[in-house]
Amino acid sequence: MPKFSVVVAAYNIEKYVGRCMRSLKEQSLNDFEAIVVDDCSTDGTLSVIEDEAGSDDRFIIVRHERNKGRHVVRKDGVFRATGEFTLFLDGDDEFEPDFLERLYERCSTADADIVHFGMTVVPEGVSKGELTAFESNANRPSGTIRGSEVLRRIFSEDEGQLMDWRVTQRTYRTPIIQHAFSLMTDERLNRAEDGYEGFVIAAEAQSSVGAEDIRGYIYHYGYGITGESKIGAGRFGEFSQCFKECIDATEDYVHTHGSPSVVMAFDGFRHKMYELLANDWNVRVLEDEKDEATSLFVQHCGASIAARELWRFVRDRAYPFIEGKAIPAEDDELWSLVRHADMLRVADDVTDEDGMRFRDMRRTAMYYVRELSCRRRFSQYANQSIRVLVTAHKRVTIPDSLILQPVQVGPGNKSDRFVDYLHDDEGENISNLNPMYCELTTQYWAWKNVRSDYVGFCHYRRYFNFTDTFYDENPYGEVMDGSIDEAAVKKYGLDDETIRKCVSGYDVITTGFHDLRQFPGDAETPREQYEAAERLHYHDLEDVARIVKDMHPDYSNDVDEFLDGHLSCFCNMYIMRNEIFSAYCEWLFPILERFCAEADMSHYSKEALRTPGHLAERLFNIYYKHAMRTNAGWKTKQLQCVHFENPDEKTDLAPLVEWEPDLVRGKRLIPVVFASDDGYVPMLTTTIGSMLQNASRDYFYDIVVLQRNISYEHRLAMEGYLTRYPNSKLRFYDVTDLVSGYDLATNNAHISMETYYRFLVQKIFEGYDRVLYLDSDLVIRGDVSELFNVDMGDSLVAAVRDVDYLGNLNMPDGKRLEYTRNTLGMSDPYAYFQAGVLVLNTREMRKLHTVSEWMEIVSKSDFIYDDQDILNAECQGRVHYLPAEWNVMHDCAGRVAKVFTWAPNEVFDAYNASRTNPKIIHYAGFEKPWVNSDCDFANVYWEYARDTPFYESLIDRLARVMADDAIRHSDAALDERVPRHEKAVSENSPIRRVIDPIAPYGTRRREVMKSIGRAVRGKK
Repeated sequence: MPKFSVVVAAYNIEKYVGRCMRSLKEQSLNDFEAIVVDDCSTDGTLSVIEDEAGSDDRFIIVRHERNKGRHVVRKDGVFRATGEFTLFLDGDDEFEPDFLERLYERCSTADADIVHFGMTVVPEGVSKGELTAFESNANRPSGTIRGSEVLRRIFSEDEGQLMDWRVTQRTYRTPIIQHAFSLMTDERLNRAEDGYEGFVIAAEAQSSVGAEDIRGYIYHYGYGITGESKIGAGRFGEFSQCFKECIDATEDYVHTHGSPSVVMAFDGFRHKMYELLANDWNVRVLEDEKDEATSLFVQHCGASIAARELWRFVRDRAYPFIEGKAIPAEDDELWSLVRHADMLRVADDVTDEDGMRFRDMRRTAMYYVRELSCRRRFSQYANQSIRVLVTAHKRVTIPDSLILQPVQVGPGNKSDRFVDYLHDDEGENISNLNPMYCELTTQYWAWKNVRSDYVGFCHYRRYFNFTDTFYDENPYGEVMDGSIDEAAVKKYGLDDETIRKCVSGYDVITTGFHDLRQFPGDAETPREQYEAAERLHYHDLEDVARIVKDMHPDYSNDVDEFLDGHLSCFCNMYIMRNEIFSAYCEWLFPILERFCAEADMSHYSKEALRTPGHLAERLFNIYYKHAMRTNAGWKTKQLQCVHFENPDEKTDLAPLVEWEPDLVRGKRLIPVVFASDDGYVPMLTTTIGSMLQNASRDYFYDIVVLQRNISYEHRLAMEGYLTRYPNSKLRFYDVTDLVSGYDLATNNAHISMETYYRFLVQKIFEGYDRVLYLDSDLVIRGDVSELFNVDMGDSLVAAVRDVDYLGNLNMPDGKRLEYTRNTLGMSDPYAYFQAGVLVLNTREMRKLHTVSEWMEIVSKSDFIYDDQDILNAECQGRVHYLPAEWNVMHDCAGRVAKVFTWAPNEVFDAYNASRTNPKIIHYAGFEKPWVNSDCDFANVYWEYARDTPFYESLIDRLARVMADDAIRHSDAALDERVPRHEKAVSENSPIRRVIDPIAPYGTRRREVMKSIGRAVRGKK
């Protein structure tokens, strides 16, 4: 038995294989066999092998008749091995003369299945840095490893620095490696076969010993397919396929032979493989082919994997700039990496391990990128000759401008800081006084830290109108508008060019001076106006007036003339030349400092505590008036103040898993959408509560309410209620901007305009390919995860057939049938579905129509059921029909007998059967449980409503309706055509079955309900 079997893989290496063969023949240890496998080379490789081997019987030459790939070559060689130990030698590498001798001395005493030796690395076209890193890792001491640690030390992510996995850098006891290869595939594997083979061998081995001081293997780094030589997208695509095949082969082994520790190591193996593949994308792929290479990366390995690796490169490129507090140049490769990474979109409902790893990486990388982008932006801010600072305490929409610069006031601890805003607590500042000084903390910060020709101030809601166009103002002298969007920027000149043109040449620009006698109310002077302010204290104005006169006697007349005059400008908004601004601050802040020192505000309300900010508004007027009276020589201008009512930043709803990664981790996301207004919140909450009570805990529910006017108090109440369901997140999205400009009137008195919001879903949820849409007048008794996961193929929607509509189709007059065929254009009218419960295939809906196209269709609608008719007309032929129990409409005003029974027999039978165990009850129509406690399925509704924080509100609604009903019946008694009711609520009324349990006789709640009824009827 020879001491070593050396398996040599050779394919088209005519140039190098002779050197390799000679290094074997020159070994000081003669007792070895060399199994040289030529994998059907097409050049002179085989001839060189045969010439060098000659008559030396230590060489066994194997010729493959067809090319099988390096893995099969090694496997073939391993099974031919007869030596005590087996090792591999690639045909373009070589051994030092005493290598086998030194190695055997160590192997014979090591008592190990594997001996890991060192390498001498020869650079062949790679950089010095790449060479150093490779050689350092290859020769790092590994020590003695036993049991499962052999695999862990190579692949487990729990380890610190991992060992290499090269099979050519180890020698093996022959029985061990033959057993390992017997478990491996016979399929062709290339490029990453080392990883696969190394994994299986390490999993089967029980011990490994380090011999890194023996560096007799000479590795030519850069030959063949390794190194930094450039490749095209097609070649990278081949690499991607090879890597994926090796990963799949390893996974097959793990599933068949893997213990828990092997399974854990496999995760590390996968990610290490993908990192190595991605490194080729980064270093070797030609820049103009990287987009194509990225697509091939995704095709073979998946979007989550590819996106994570590309964001890894962004992170690694950005980090040195972060550490060095530097700013990357405009042409730095970082921005190209960001572009490539940002091209990849991963749906947010992908919450498996790969998806979560991608999001973790992107979150870190984007944090760095945002910080670097902000540094660059802040550097540009500092270079502006005009700086108008926009004060904000929350995230808002800011025009894209280098002159309009957002400043976060009072940011407090670092977790609350907006990285892309300037901050009033940096440098010399009084940020801690923001609760009292309001926007003045920004002005103080600018005074001490900003150096530019002009300094100005706006608020996140209020901006100047920088154009020459005069717009209508409200009674208080403000131009009112909605959101800050592109149209608003153009309308009011909120761009750098217009601002510069407007400001240049002037010394002081203010908002307009308005005559208080023209304002609503009785106040005609600033003094009277302050005195009339509800939460302010008039004596504070008198005190600050006294302080000004004491500190600046020459301002005494200006103080009285302003306070007793009629003109004033508001909002602490102005733009000044820097020297004028500095002089104003030197005058203003000592006055306020003295006022705060002398005033006792310890018991002031939150609004009253803002007194210094209110006083400063008056003090600016005094300062301005003094400058005008003393002929300061200012060239001045007054601009209109534009007040935006909806300045809040429009957040993208897609990245929920980025905001709350630990909350979502391990669960698949189910996005659920509702549409509501403020008045419908109690009913909406009941619907959501019923859904979560019955929903599977194995999923995470991303619940979004599309709205325009839900109050802050109602939001808080809903959020507080849903904290009992930790597998859910409630978010609100203001759709005002998306629906503005469209005529969304409905043709049915019982349908609100919120019904159209479902057409916005595909845009708002760009990261989701499927979304569950639910009306807000439902009770959900089934598990919505079953509904969401329905196999709907490429259908646009999944829905239940509308038994009500189908009943109308069969009416003798034929009008609904004619309408459906001619107006809706439906080839099969009996395919009509009910739209209160929908699974939306948003991926396919985006292909059908853009949101703008949907909204245009809606705006021109003259249909009976508005959006429902539109959905049926547009989606016909691509509907997956759900079982009837997923949308069971209640019997509104006897429609089951009057209408539903006219429906096709099969549809009506399905509806009837679904009533025994409905998964969703739909209170469609004008009869609702909170309007008529006697309506169908009302008892089920109140079971869930009782659990919400709006239960009393719903009871109040019901009581008011009851009282109104009593009044109507009382008035109707005058008309013999309307029967008189004996009581508003008779002893046998089903209303009593609802009211009595929730408001028993003698309770306070009962008395409250009775008083509501009496008040509605005009009684005391």
